[in-house]
Amino acid sequence: MTKLHLHIKRLLKAISSWKPGLFSYLSENRKIIIQVIVAIFFIGMGLYFIGQEKAEIPKIREILNTANPLWVLIGFAITSIYISLQALMYVFSFKSIHCKITFQSAVLLFLKRNFISVFLPAGGVSSLAFFTKPLEDQNISKTKIHFASSIYAFVGIISVVLVAIPAILYTLIKKSVSSGEIYALVGVILLVISLLAAFRSATHNGYVYRLLLRLDPEMSSLIDEIKSQSFDKKAFIWNNIFSVLIEMCGIGHLMIAMLALGYHPNFEAAVIGYIISVLFLILSPFMRGLGAIEFSLSFILTQYGLTTVDAVAITLLYRIFEFWIPLAAGIKSFVFVKNHIVLRIIPVVLTFALGIVNIISALTPAIPSRRAIIADLLPLQAIHASNYFTMAAGLFLLGLTAYMLKGLKTAWHLAMLLGVVSVIANLTKAIDYEEASLALFLCLSLWMTRKEYYVKGSPEFRQLGLKTAAIAILAILIYGIIGFYFLDKKYFDIDFSFTESVKYTLQNFFLFQSEDLIPNTKFAHKFLISINISGFLSMAFLFITLIKPYVHSVELSGDEHKKAKDLLQKYGRSALDYFKTYSDKLLYFTTTVDGFISYRICGTFAVVLENPVCENKEGIALAIAEFDTFCKEQGLKPFYYRVPEDSLDIYRSLKKKSLIIGQEAILDLTTFTLEGRSRKSFRNACNKMKDEGWFIRYYEAPIKDGLLQQLKTVSEEWLDQQDYSELVFAQGMFSVAELKNQTIITVENAEEKVAAFVNIIPDYMPEEATFDLIRKALNAHKDSIDFLMIEMFLYLKSKGYKSVNLGMAPMSGIEQGKDFPEKTIKFAYEQIRSFSHYKGLRSFKDKFDPEWRNCYLIYEHDYDLLQAPVILSKAFKP
Repeated sequence: MTKLHLHIKRLLKAISSWKPGLFSYLSENRKIIIQVIVAIFFIGMGLYFIGQEKAEIPKIREILNTANPLWVLIGFAITSIYISLQALMYVFSFKSIHCKITFQSAVLLFLKRNFISVFLPAGGVSSLAFFTKPLEDQNISKTKIHFASSIYAFVGIISVVLVAIPAILYTLIKKSVSSGEIYALVGVILLVISLLAAFRSATHNGYVYRLLLRLDPEMSSLIDEIKSQSFDKKAFIWNNIFSVLIEMCGIGHLMIAMLALGYHPNFEAAVIGYIISVLFLILSPFMRGLGAIEFSLSFILTQYGLTTVDAVAITLLYRIFEFWIPLAAGIKSFVFVKNHIVLRIIPVVLTFALGIVNIISALTPAIPSRRAIIADLLPLQAIHASNYFTMAAGLFLLGLTAYMLKGLKTAWHLAMLLGVVSVIANLTKAIDYEEASLALFLCLSLWMTRKEYYVKGSPEFRQLGLKTAAIAILAILIYGIIGFYFLDKKYFDIDFSFTESVKYTLQNFFLFQSEDLIPNTKFAHKFLISINISGFLSMAFLFITLIKPYVHSVELSGDEHKKAKDLLQKYGRSALDYFKTYSDKLLYFTTTVDGFISYRICGTFAVVLENPVCENKEGIALAIAEFDTFCKEQGLKPFYYRVPEDSLDIYRSLKKKSLIIGQEAILDLTTFTLEGRSRKSFRNACNKMKDEGWFIRYYEAPIKDGLLQQLKTVSEEWLDQQDYSELVFAQGMFSVAELKNQTIITVENAEEKVAAFVNIIPDYMPEEATFDLIRKALNAHKDSIDFLMIEMFLYLKSKGYKSVNLGMAPMSGIEQGKDFPEKTIKFAYEQIRSFSHYKGLRSFKDKFDPEWRNCYLIYEHDYDLLQAPVILSKAFKP
């Protein structure tokens, strides 16, 4: 999709620069534009054909319905062989360059690329750039992946030529081939020759090589790596054999389609029809030849004596074998993969779609023929009730969508219930089997994804909703019964009995329409509206309280805080450990090992600060597994924030995913010095500060109240100046109680006026120091912070520390970006202005020449990343 996005961006840029740029864009991208136009032409021809043959379409359907099940099953079996051969082509394409991939990963690679190629302008060729990550995880470089994929594509074209040449020659001898077919074959042969010539030119520093270097100088390293690859000729030959067998499968599919529909198989028609359809696929790769193949193959088959109806029926069955089944398998490879984002989104989309469909279906007239059938089976009141239930289910399904996104278990139960109601109601109101099928599909998708919905609802709100609804129903029932019973006959032309009063009150409370209840006055009309509004508000309140997420609230005792600090003394090994007992955190003490986890609840997520505090890696793994179980029981989803790279293997062993979110700077104090040319700016800054009467002072705990008041003033000025607000979680906020018991380093003048300060906090990593707040006054000297930092480093070095943790530079350190989330972070960091201060933070820390270490966000589900920015921003707020 990146290439498509680039084309759109360039098109907009060209339009903005008026006609010359637009013509340039059209010229540069004429190949893709022509492919799309060809695809649209053939799809249009297909639609025109359908319009012209409208009377014949029922006959085609009848022929397909008579297909021999045995031959259809054989066709399905050959499709599975076809998919396996495609996978083997990938396996041997990689083997050709001495790389090994598993057969299973090759199957998934083919299915996914085949699926996405339908939606790419350049078809199958452009799909070769996608889904490289699983192969990269098998320690294969991107260059090798793209090279092997190119071999796969090239061999696929060669095999078409190998099969086409004898077939065309045979038909040429029989004089049954057209000039167009010969031109198409010649075009493909020329394409193969051109590709071979271009490859040779690129790898032998010819014209193509020089052209590529002009377009992108970095291509030289890529070409050099390709040239350095040794080539396994035996694997390449096997690759060609598999590719030819794939062509045989295609011809076999066409023969089986003929046999399945009861026609005598014509081998020549099958070979020529298949070859021509593949040539058209190469010509029109957009949407995998959809329209082009159906049109061309049907035409070829009619040349061999088949009627148009017969030819179209055979073509459609062939396309089911060759196109639709692999496409469906590709969808399955996306949808039914554990923790895939599509797995979470599809039920939500279906819920929303069914809501819209139900409402439209309830508001539009029924098909008369279907209405007549159902009227003979059910009473009119039952049909009206079904229409009402369809409408109500639609409204509630729309309301459920947002809660389905959050993974609420109650929302899943309600969606399943409303799905079942929709199936029954749509069938009983007018035999609307189309809407019922959508509802059934929703129920199936909900059942298959049921484990994804585990967030608990609030029991307090649920009880409140049920009690309120019960009281409301009782109150409105009393109100309605009394109203109807004592109303004069003139209001409705009905002298209500007690039973009728109950009946009409309940009907209007639940928004049912009663055809025999017609108000004659404004008062009567308003009386009915009052019951309707009361009923709607009561049901809406009940609905909201049933799906309200459970909000956790836990108060920690002093003993638990003491226990956590004791565990930090025993097992602490991180600069972040100090914040794990901060006042904003909750603590989970593990039972399987001696340790605890520091976390904060934000919505339906438990955001954990770094690793659990445990004795060793084995203990950390056990603690994570136990905490995950706790989260699932509580309806929470865990995030692990700022996990160091050396801990990733623990989380990967637990099947968790990781995303780089920045880098942490560690300064080596043993080599830090102010000597040398590179440190001249530091020496100048320090000397300038001292010459102007500023100096460093060190305060040990306990800190006096007068100094704390000064520090508070400096802190407030710094926050106002930077337009910042206090943040917590992985850092501290200004707290007199905390700073009173810490070492403070200040920049002061002779009048004891504080210009800047930093507080040293406990660091549980052996021989490492760290700090928290570093802030300066509004009118402080521009070199105050540099002066403070340098003197702090020298002070810590004198105290025997060997390193100092400078904290994390968010979003930095991503060189390439291995997947879409990382590329998004990299783009935001480099291009979006609102994140530019992170670049400034990185630059500030980088001038001290620290070592940079990657930090990660650990998560379980791709879908959870969509909510990560909002959840983390909540976690950082005091």
